[in-house]
Amino acid sequence: MEKELARWMNQFVRVRLIQCNSVDLNLFHFDYDLTFAAFFLNADKTLYGRYGTRSSHDEAEKDVSIEGFAKAMEKALALHRAYPGNRTALEGKKAPYSEFAIPQDYPHLEGRFQPWLDFEGKVAASCIHCHMVRDADRRYRRHQGSPLSDKAIYPWPMPQVLGLHLDPKEIATVGRVEEGSAAEAAGLRVDDQILTMAGQPIVSIADVQWVLHQAQEPCSIAMTLQRGPDVLSRSLLLARGWRRDSDISWRTTSWDLRRMAAGGLKMRHLRTDERREHGLKERQTALLVEHVGQYNDHAVAKKAGFLKGDIVISFDGREDLLTETDVFAYVMRERPKDSIVAVRILRKGQEQTLRFKLQ
Repeated sequence: MEKELARWMNQFVRVRLIQCNSVDLNLFHFDYDLTFAAFFLNADKTLYGRYGTRSSHDEAEKDVSIEGFAKAMEKALALHRAYPGNRTALEGKKAPYSEFAIPQDYPHLEGRFQPWLDFEGKVAASCIHCHMVRDADRRYRRHQGSPLSDKAIYPWPMPQVLGLHLDPKEIATVGRVEEGSAAEAAGLRVDDQILTMAGQPIVSIADVQWVLHQAQEPCSIAMTLQRGPDVLSRSLLLARGWRRDSDISWRTTSWDLRRMAAGGLKMRHLRTDERREHGLKERQTALLVEHVGQYNDHAVAKKAGFLKGDIVISFDGREDLLTETDVFAYVMRERPKDSIVAVRILRKGQEQTLRFKLQ
């Protein structure tokens, strides 16, 4: 497979970017929580497709493969050979105009970074890491006083949120369809290959995510599929709030959400057996505090009296926030900066209420 990869890769002019300092945000728009992302570009900056997907902290490579990368490059080269006849179909792959042209234009990053890395000094400290771009964007919108959109809270949703599981060793080929899901309702079947979505040619799972990331709600996304010798048309219906089943707790950028929404707490939902042990119902808030931030703005919950091992059973009067992601989303949508929230906890079997200020 390595030889196959090299064969396709040698047909590209390869450029490696190792930081986001002064990156053109009107061109390089991708999932900023990734550790690896590839862009297949024409010299005139037309984008053929993206590669790079992630949905887990512990299994960083489960959604990518050498085989899938090689096939994505093969497809990108086919699009290049057909260019510029396919220019119109590729227009949707480019990001809408960015409010900030480069990362340093964001207020949170402005004045802190130079356009280049300091290889003679503190290299890491001089680098704008990819995740800092999303952190800066959320901070900016939070400080504007407006609720964050679902798109900002749940970026680059995986197709699994629609019951669509794609094979990482293929371009965008269905591996499994969940019963009762939007994918099943659209008529998708195992081994279907997604050729286009929203009129855009698809070269990878990341391309599918791009279409979903840009989608309105509710809406219908037109798709073409290769099923054996047949090319079929299908429509994928997205209901209002469809992104909200996404888990964002694995994302590096959720660390800043923990600061803003949870005072620096890192939490996980209790398993069924743990709930029974503490006499808690299955469909009620039950979040175990696994870590309490110790420093600076991440120490707000610590200063409020929270301890590792506390169980959150009510957050700001809400007992239906079942996951850490639910807490983040509730605060970012409904509670403004500097609000005081009351949090009811269980500690050694005893209930108590603690309060802290949201950031």
